[in-house]
Amino acid sequence: MVGRVIDLEDITRALAAHAPETLPGAGRRRAAVAMILRARDAGAEVLFIERARHEGDPWSGHMAFPGGRLDPGDAHPRAAAERETYEEVGIALQEAQHIGRLTDLTGRGPVKQQGLVISGHVYLLEREVPLVIDRLEVAQAFWFPLRALHESERQVPYTAPGVTMRFPGILVGEPGRHVVWGLTYAFLEDFFGIVGTPLPSRWSVARNALVE
Repeated sequence: MVGRVIDLEDITRALAAHAPETLPGAGRRRAAVAMILRARDAGAEVLFIERARHEGDPWSGHMAFPGGRLDPGDAHPRAAAERETYEEVGIALQEAQHIGRLTDLTGRGPVKQQGLVISGHVYLLEREVPLVIDRLEVAQAFWFPLRALHESERQVPYTAPGVTMRFPGILVGEPGRHVVWGLTYAFLEDFFGIVGTPLPSRWSVARNALVE
């Protein structure tokens, strides 16, 4: 099944009219990610990264959006998302259009991550920019068709290493490796809900996992 083409003008209007739920940052650690879109003849594309693998990193090897934790020099979470994006993939988001913000999420990994507040910011990249990947941070980065994230055959359950629970996921590349799940999946759920093309329910993905 081919997903519906989502018009970037419709996305921009929907995000401009949306009031995201935000969490107070006082006394909490903060991080931010950038969901970056670009226009193509076949429809919009979104940038994903595969994080480099590092022992002790709770997000090691995960599929994600560019981003990371706030540094002392970052004025706010959006600044952190822009700085980290430039460091990780070489895109200067100050030259892109910031078209909206998603609902804040909290880390639900190891205990030390559970107090972390993660903000999601959406950008439209209006000119061609080559990716310059920092291999210490990013194993791979690639653009993926936005509408393909709705294809039924890409809705797959995912089991994280060392965890028995299965999570809803979206296959965007190599099976078992390039699966979007967890926080990035939750940001996509929020995004598609805002623009009026919701992802399949988490229950339907979980039910498919039970019958496999």
